[in-house]
Amino acid sequence: MDASSQTFAGLDLLASAVLLIDDGQLLRYLNPAAENLLAVSSRSVAGKALSSVCTCSAILRSALDNGLANNWGYTGQNIELTRSDGQVLHLNCTVTPLRPEIAAGVRLLLEFQPIEHHLAATREERLIEQQQANRELIRNLAHEIKNPLGGIRGAAQLLEHELANPSLKEYTQVIIKEADRLQDLMQRLLTPHRAMLPATVNIHEILERVRSLLTAEFPGSLVMRRDYDTSLPELVGDREQLIQAVLNIARNAAQAMGGTGEITMRTRSLRQVTLAKKRYRLAMEIKVIDNGPGIPEEIRERMFYPLVSGRDGGNGLGLTIAQNFVQHHHGTIDCTSRPGMTVFILRLPVEQA
Repeated sequence: MDASSQTFAGLDLLASAVLLIDDGQLLRYLNPAAENLLAVSSRSVAGKALSSVCTCSAILRSALDNGLANNWGYTGQNIELTRSDGQVLHLNCTVTPLRPEIAAGVRLLLEFQPIEHHLAATREERLIEQQQANRELIRNLAHEIKNPLGGIRGAAQLLEHELANPSLKEYTQVIIKEADRLQDLMQRLLTPHRAMLPATVNIHEILERVRSLLTAEFPGSLVMRRDYDTSLPELVGDREQLIQAVLNIARNAAQAMGGTGEITMRTRSLRQVTLAKKRYRLAMEIKVIDNGPGIPEEIRERMFYPLVSGRDGGNGLGLTIAQNFVQHHHGTIDCTSRPGMTVFILRLPVEQA
């Protein structure tokens, strides 16, 4: 847009969404944060009315009218705004009249700060701290359990050789098999702590690998759909960790649906986003969407914790490992769920801050 070329170039770096409108409430500029917030591109809405991009509440419409007519500023909290796709946003809003000499034709600067983003950032920080403590506890516990298990297994093998009655060996086999199962569980708890092996990777090659694995595991019954942004650049990451993270999420979805259902893997680019308390110019968003029964309400707040599972026979490690691997890449993972639609959202930085 013309207004952004020089005078407002600095607004591109802001985390809050900024829009500039003229006397007719036509859009003259949106910064990248505003594009993300309203799910539009600045080129597609240049010169269009603000009302064609979003529906403002009566309070905000009145503030805009007063700003244009009387040069009045306005600051409001928890203002409701509806995007063109129907999603309702709750925002803190500031309307600032601009002097004519700042930019020809631009009359008002609108700044939006989503309340949800502040709540999500606080929640994310709390969860990261809690999960780090949980992981350290589980890791120490796994080490303490793993060593005695080897001794128990060895003792059972020696006892089996000493038993004269072959029928009694059935009991030593139970001990050996259960010790092996617990050893495997302990190893899986410790696996996420291995060092990363970074290399340049293509996210769509990783998703295609996951797709091929699940198609082979659930032949004919599981529908895997793609919705890729092929313009996404490559990123530096650990290929095996990223495959495992997405595979754990998608496999959980397939198992929750009994192997029959639909999973969509979607990729998009994000600009000027904050991930794990750090600002990045460019990031990518991967969504794994399924039409299954949804995650039970009682475990949604704990689903990333170790040994928490909503499925009979599940060990509760898949999402924990996925979260660990995503955090190794300085990314975030989140989830929304309701019956008929569960969405896991992975966000990974592409460029450093």
